Amino acid sequence: MGKNIILIGFMGCGKSSIGIRLSYRLRMTVLDTDKLIERQNRMSVSEIFDRFGEEEFRGMETKCLERLLQEPEAQIIAVGGGLPLRERNRELLRQLGTIVYLRVTPATVCQRLSGDATRPLLQGADPEGKVRRLMAERAGIYESAADFAVDVDGKEMDEIRDELLEKLYETGWQPVCPIPAGGELQA
Repeated sequence: MGKNIILIGFMGCGKSSIGIRLSYRLRMTVLDTDKLIERQNRMSVSEIFDRFGEEEFRGMETKCLERLLQEPEAQIIAVGGGLPLRERNRELLRQLGTIVYLRVTPATVCQRLSGDATRPLLQGADPEGKVRRLMAERAGIYESAADFAVDVDGKEMDEIRDELLEKLYETGWQPVCPIPAGGELQA
C-alpha cells in the first residue's frame, strides 16, 4: 500500500486524461472510481443519482475505496469530484497512497463541460453559478486532503503530467517498476 497515485479535483479538471498519460509513463494500471461503480451497478452515475440519490452514491464511493485497499497492485486512481467530501473517504485515500489535487478554475471547468449532460450536479438552471459555488465549497477540502497540488489551467496534458511526476518524486515516491531511459513504454 501507499504506492498508489490518487488524482482528486473538481469535475473537468483532467483526472482521467492525466491518469491515462501517467499510466503510459509509469507502466501502472489506471482506474476511475466512477467507472468502477458504473460497472458494478450496471448503470451510469446519472442513473444512480436519479434512482438512489447522491447520499447512496457517496456510500458506493466509500465501499469502492474499501475494496481498493485490498488490491495488492499499485495503481493510478482517478476519483469522482465529490468523493473526497466525506471524511471517511479522505482517510481511505490517505491509506491508499499519494494524493494529488489537480487544481482548475471555474472558467476552465465551464468551458470544458459546456453542453455535457452526463454530469448530474450540473443539471438545472445556472450551471456556471453552480460550478462556482461547488468549487468554492470544495477547494479547501481538496487542498487539505492532497499531498500536493498541480495547477492545470493553460497547460498541455503532457506538461501537467511532467509537473505532477516531478512533484511526486520530490515527495519520495518511487515507481513500482523502474522506468527505462527515454521514459515511456514503447508500443
